[in-house]
Amino acid sequence: MSFDEPGGRIHSTDPFAVPEPGKSPVRRLRGRLASPVTLWTAPGPAGLTVSSTLIADGEPGRVLGLIDEESDFFDAVQSAGRFAVIPLSPADRQLADRFAGLFPAPGGLFASGEWEQTEYGPVPATAGTWAGCRLDENRPCGWAQLLDGVIEVVHTGSSAAPLIHYRGRYSELT
Repeated sequence: MSFDEPGGRIHSTDPFAVPEPGKSPVRRLRGRLASPVTLWTAPGPAGLTVSSTLIADGEPGRVLGLIDEESDFFDAVQSAGRFAVIPLSPADRQLADRFAGLFPAPGGLFASGEWEQTEYGPVPATAGTWAGCRLDENRPCGWAQLLDGVIEVVHTGSSAAPLIHYRGRYSELT
């Protein structure tokens, strides 16, 4: 598959993917749960595609996410103490791949597209919905860090269909 083909990926499959029989039972279970695809950004700027995201309603509302502690995003959120969470739509597949490190980012992750600068981190100008969060704590959780943030600001705009991650691929609600 070339960059001119739909999806614009370098490979049609992930060359580093673990074959199904070699995956742990927990990973296989996780793959069978549909997850929203979100973009998390922090001042710096830094960003990361995250599909392990949970919103907890309450006073205060909270956002929880499993984050790779070796990512630039993790370092940036630790330094800034705040971050933005943006739900992505099917139109954002290339954006999701870019921030997941699966799509080239000449000039850097934020070099293409228009971005609104917020105190929580850059937000795509096309984002209809996003939340600004203050980092409360993080702790090890499996092979990731569980980030727990207090939601301070919520912007709800257009309600585009969500981009979903299921069984290692993007999907959308039909």
